[in-house]
Amino acid sequence: MSRIARPKSAGDGASTTRPLERDTVAAGERASAHRAHESLFNRLRLGIVGWSLSAPAIILMILLLLAPVAAIVWLSGTDYLFGAKTFNYVGFENYEKLLEDRIFWKALRNTFAYTAVVVPFSFGLGLFVAIMIQSGVTMVGFYRAAYFLPVTASILAMAIVWEFMLMPNIGLINLILDSVGAPMQNFLTQKETALLSLAAIGIWQLTGFNMVLFLAGLVAIPRHLYEAAAIDGADSAWERLRLITWPMLGPVSLFVVVISAIRSFQVFDTVEVLTAGGPNKESEVLLHLMYLEGFAWFRTGYAAAITVVFLLFVLLMTLAQIGLIGRRVHYR
Repeated sequence: MSRIARPKSAGDGASTTRPLERDTVAAGERASAHRAHESLFNRLRLGIVGWSLSAPAIILMILLLLAPVAAIVWLSGTDYLFGAKTFNYVGFENYEKLLEDRIFWKALRNTFAYTAVVVPFSFGLGLFVAIMIQSGVTMVGFYRAAYFLPVTASILAMAIVWEFMLMPNIGLINLILDSVGAPMQNFLTQKETALLSLAAIGIWQLTGFNMVLFLAGLVAIPRHLYEAAAIDGADSAWERLRLITWPMLGPVSLFVVVISAIRSFQVFDTVEVLTAGGPNKESEVLLHLMYLEGFAWFRTGYAAAITVVFLLFVLLMTLAQIGLIGRRVHYR
């Protein structure tokens, strides 16, 4: 008697498919875990490669920038004298002396006054010269080189030339004044003119540097903007400057102001060569005072405190530039 086959129930089919589903899910989880492991490994490998490539630059930055700054900050808290075998940690005593030092405040005031004169005049002259050169058609290369020459020349050599030009009796400037009937001046030894004379030299040097920056900005302005302005009726040079050139030079102008301020704040060479901070400290500036304290009078700890103050002002100028650029001050 043959055995009649019993039909499979729904439960039997489910019992055979569930193991397959579990195997599939497990395989997917293993593949996902493997991909996550590979992704983590690749990120670690790329990170190691990146840090390895960056390591030389990071090490140089630490050795040449961060470590000296840290050493200066540490020295500013000591009474160390250059060449001494022992010294003591005095905390903020050097900074307290700065607050009471009349020469320090005069040097700080002179530095700000020098910067306040040099920055706007070098900015305006650099922009004017750049526009004149850009609009010219002949001898453009010659004028660029002529105005940029003070930037490339040694400032010490140029300071000596300016010293001869400003001499009381035989200097070129005084000879010109005498030829027009004006009284001769002793520019470098009078307190009314010493700092202004140094500022004039700073303007002369920075004008060529700013000119190059403005020329780069002028070249980047699209020509079709001027053509569109001409079609709209802006034909005069003043209208083109006001409506197109000046707004488009926004980023360059900001960069020129900040860089000029930092360079002016770092004035030292002309002060050392021409006036040595005189007369009666009327032309003393921060860097020159720091040099005197550290290398003439060997008060290294006190000089380090002056250096920290100087670095703080430079840092504030740099942060101001970054903050303004972050606001996207590009156009009006």
